[in-house]
Amino acid sequence: MAAQKRLVSTAAKIASVSTAYLPRFPPREAIFKHSEIPKPPFAPETWASTRPPPPSALSAFAHRIGLASVLSTSDSVLRVCTHSSFPTLQQQFAPDERKVQTNAQLAPLGNALLGLFATEFIHTAYPHLPTRVLKAAVSAQVGTQTCAAVAQEMGAAPLLRWHRSDDVSHSDALASVPRAITALIYEKLSLLSARQFVHSYFLSREIDLRGMIKFRHPKIALLEMIKKLNREYPKSRLLKETGRYSNSPIFVVGIYSGADKLGEGFGSSLRMAEYRAAEDALHRVYLTRVPNHLMSLPTSTFPTGLGSVFKVKGKEKPHTPADLGMAEVEYGRSGRSSAGYTD
Repeated sequence: MAAQKRLVSTAAKIASVSTAYLPRFPPREAIFKHSEIPKPPFAPETWASTRPPPPSALSAFAHRIGLASVLSTSDSVLRVCTHSSFPTLQQQFAPDERKVQTNAQLAPLGNALLGLFATEFIHTAYPHLPTRVLKAAVSAQVGTQTCAAVAQEMGAAPLLRWHRSDDVSHSDALASVPRAITALIYEKLSLLSARQFVHSYFLSREIDLRGMIKFRHPKIALLEMIKKLNREYPKSRLLKETGRYSNSPIFVVGIYSGADKLGEGFGSSLRMAEYRAAEDALHRVYLTRVPNHLMSLPTSTFPTGLGSVFKVKGKEKPHTPADLGMAEVEYGRSGRSSAGYTD
């Protein structure tokens, strides 16, 4: 009797469990029967996690994200919301039930597509971004935590079917849902439709690129960049100061190449202000963004139409490749930097 009460309370807390669609409730395992062979106690939480969500919840999810034409059946929605770890749980607690389809094949394909769309977009928008920062930006846009957050916003958490283990966390399982949806859009519609979905749900988010760029020796890096651009030797100039002989002085330093000011920084010492001015000059170059109307993505060259990009017939669109960014140079030297540029 206590097990049945716990079963009802657990089913009431989980939105994806509805007794209206169950063939039998309470389940046979929840009814206590005296037996000489001891059996493990009935766990309502585990039983509830093995039940499929009601069809109404699956249909509502497909319409909520605007993909009712792609996720047209309950089985397709259930497939993208079923992680590859779920069959282990089903085999352990419900071995007699029909095997379910998982997103094991869709999630890797969707992950590759997410990386493709994010990489081409960030590289085209910021052509001078260093490679390490580019990789970090791609991870921030379409990484595991971002995919899990997008799935949470979609309302996929109550529909997720998975099994926790040492190798699988809740974020990993939840992140597989938008990845599988991306792959399904690519398979049923086209590459451009999948790219539109990724741009709408992922690449429209703002990320802090400035915080990802770190310099050990910004003055050396700035000197090398000036040489590559064949500009005049940089010079730092004191623009403003206050409280030089007090306990809290403030100095404002600007770095100039000829008459052009490259960067500006402040600090409690001239050395700190010059360091920050060099960082500011490098940030202005690396974070130069191409306007959206001037961006030409490589995937935009494919012809529009449904089906694989290798089978769709149509006229290809022209593509103007972006200018290559400057080559990167890493600086690793011990001790303090002796590079300086002052009047």
